Amino acid sequence: MKSKNNVTDRLVHDKTTPTVTTSGERGVGIGGNVTNSKIFTGNIIEAAEPVTTSLQQLRAPVGDFVGREREIDTLINALRRESRACITGISGMGGIGKTELALLVADRLRDDYPDAQFFINLQGTDANPRSPQEAMANCIRAFLGPEVKLPEEPEQLLHLYRSQLHSKRVLLLLDNAADSAQVRPLLPPTGCAVMVTSRQSVALPGMTPLTLHPLTEQEARQLLLEIAARAEPVAEQICKLCGYLPLALRAAGSLLAITADLDPDDYAVQLQDERNRLERIGTEGVEISVATSFNLSYARLGTEAARVFRLLSVFPATFDAAAEEVVCADAGHVQLSDLVRRSLVLYDESTKRYRLHDLSRLFAGSKLSAEERVVGEKHFAAHFLYVLASAGDLYLEGGESLLRGLALFDLEWGNIQAGHAWVEAQIGTTDADVVRLGMVYANSGWDVLDLRQHPRERIRWLEIALVATRQLKERIGEGITLSNLGIAYTRLGEAQRAIQLFEQALFIDREIGDRRHEGNTLGNLGLAYFNLGEIRHAIQLFEQQLVIDREIGYRRGEGNALASLGNAYAVLGEIDGAIQFHEQRLTIAREIGDRRGEGNTLGTLGIAYKNLGETRRAIQFYEQQLTIAREIGDRRGEGIALFNLSLALDQLGDRAKAFQHAEQALTILEQIEDPSAAKVCARLAAWREQTNP
Repeated sequence: MKSKNNVTDRLVHDKTTPTVTTSGERGVGIGGNVTNSKIFTGNIIEAAEPVTTSLQQLRAPVGDFVGREREIDTLINALRRESRACITGISGMGGIGKTELALLVADRLRDDYPDAQFFINLQGTDANPRSPQEAMANCIRAFLGPEVKLPEEPEQLLHLYRSQLHSKRVLLLLDNAADSAQVRPLLPPTGCAVMVTSRQSVALPGMTPLTLHPLTEQEARQLLLEIAARAEPVAEQICKLCGYLPLALRAAGSLLAITADLDPDDYAVQLQDERNRLERIGTEGVEISVATSFNLSYARLGTEAARVFRLLSVFPATFDAAAEEVVCADAGHVQLSDLVRRSLVLYDESTKRYRLHDLSRLFAGSKLSAEERVVGEKHFAAHFLYVLASAGDLYLEGGESLLRGLALFDLEWGNIQAGHAWVEAQIGTTDADVVRLGMVYANSGWDVLDLRQHPRERIRWLEIALVATRQLKERIGEGITLSNLGIAYTRLGEAQRAIQLFEQALFIDREIGDRRHEGNTLGNLGLAYFNLGEIRHAIQLFEQQLVIDREIGYRRGEGNALASLGNAYAVLGEIDGAIQFHEQRLTIAREIGDRRGEGNTLGTLGIAYKNLGETRRAIQFYEQQLTIAREIGDRRGEGIALFNLSLALDQLGDRAKAFQHAEQALTILEQIEDPSAAKVCARLAAWREQTNP
């Protein structure tokens, strides 16, 4: 029969056998007891006779749950408020453990919500997520029985839903929500509580939001060993390769636990293969694989968002929005923000930087076409070449800009290296744009690279650049590259090899009339002869450099020439003349904000005053040099300052402190393969022999 308001008399029945649902089942199951049936008037059709139902529908949390103590406390505190309906939202990427956390919290709140605890899978990652009305119907039937007749009008169904929850203490766990719109109609009246889990950020009135991140190293290790204790020798390695993701850790641990002949060491080696890592992690002990879990989110992306997600796989480390906009052609990083909301990209509010989870990056890369990869990696390499050049330009500005340039370089060093690695892999290409990248990378941001890069890595980069300059017939670039190669070999103490390179560079500089680089090359050539002990020849070259740099007004080059002359005259025993050169250089270094030049000059002034017998004054200069070297990360300057300090302290009779400084210097200089390490080693050996004859 029809209701008074002519509501359609179609009946909605649940034909399934009553069960207790888990997170993998559709809907809320039926079972247990309910009190008297009720007759509804208006738009509501008369209820059927009472049936046996259960209102406690949450399964027990997993027994090996680890960590998340702060998150647990946050959720419990938020869900124990009395003044209004309590709403919490747990968001995070697939496999992060949202549902298990919610079940654990619900279990601890069982006594706080004794009337009912419902689990409703909203199927937000399905092609057709569950409607709010269907979820309401399941809750109503839990109270009134599976045969209850429900209104078709959504508003009437909503009233019935709220009336059933009114004056009750009910906890709703709405799992796997699609978005806020799906959840909003399900918000209960005061006295009830809602926990929402979703891969998307969900915003609801009065909600306490919580974003889950991967486990800490300690938590991940604990979880893995709870599942597979025999993984202990390589637990840290496996946890890292699983990205500290609970789903991956459970699958990997379960595989080890049931596969007696799978050696944990061998398994860790297998996981190192990025191409097959997701497959190697497997599906043991979990409902779905990591790749399948990621695909649930990926499949719901729009065309543009999916394209950007795939391209993000070219980033090996964290990145900023500006880089993403260039590499992914995503103006205003609109798609990137959408991916953050969907928990497919992680965002650090403190650093304002983004990243893909390691396993998510592998998944995204597996979806990337060969054509997309080439375009994305080329854009990536070009962008981080620009970043490298920008860091170098800031460094040359001096002062605070110098420190900002170094900070930018240090922040993006991983990406810069990845950009060059891609260029290096293209050796032999006929793509002129890529060849030009190979030429420019090694010579951009030269001063910063000289501070940070190991000389042997510098040589590898520069040899690639040299091939590129000759392929492009770029004589200017060839001359610069030859000179920079010479500097790298000078750093390693290979003076003869350096001289050959400088002479080739000097020929090109003069051929094309490049006065500035001619001056630089003359100075570098002088340093090589200085290291060979040919001091008078070196002085002639330094003087030629000084004339050119003063002629063209190149203050940095002028300062370098003055410093070289000061060192040369100090070796000849003309200390007063050396001090005059160094003081002139110090003035220029401070004028142009050249902190490295300032630090080096302070150190050479220290040497000069030590040679004059003013050891305590020398120590003051060395300490100033050491401060600057550590400030800008000048490892060579730090090592030299420490060694000179050790010599001065020993001269003052403090052998113990001298020994300590010399050992620190040796460690640094050996790491960068600086030829001065041999002198330090010899001095330490002499001191040991004197101490223990």
